[in-house]
Amino acid sequence: MRFPPRAARSGAAAALLSVLLLGGGGALSAPAAQAAPALPVTASAAPSVLAVGDICSSDLPSEAHDTLDLIEQGGPFPFEQDGTVFQNREGILPGQETGYYHEYTVITPGSPTRGARRIVTGEEYQEDYYTADHYASFDLVDHSC
Repeated sequence: MRFPPRAARSGAAAALLSVLLLGGGGALSAPAAQAAPALPVTASAAPSVLAVGDICSSDLPSEAHDTLDLIEQGGPFPFEQDGTVFQNREGILPGQETGYYHEYTVITPGSPTRGARRIVTGEEYQEDYYTADHYASFDLVDHSC
């Protein structure tokens, strides 16, 4: 199942989704949705959160920008696996429930396969992680630079 385009994950839709998934009552407001308690992080997951670096959007390879553009548009994607749920089996990304992350191929020029490069998106707006080494490490994309 492909995740809906990023536009559906922002603004009021994201606030509503947060309340529905995380529970809670009362009126919806952006501050209230942001103040929702985070899922617990286990002791074994805590060190992995520190393993996530960051990367300036301008430092991404051009193919990663192509992938981010396709994600924004909702596809079409070049590979059947694009948009599928990323399981975070390596435990490097912050712990979330299954279905929170989705993965997309970043084309590797000259590679006869999908290669090792991916963009993994979270449900938060512009929560995009880049990996050039097939999930051995991740960098959170900073879209402001």
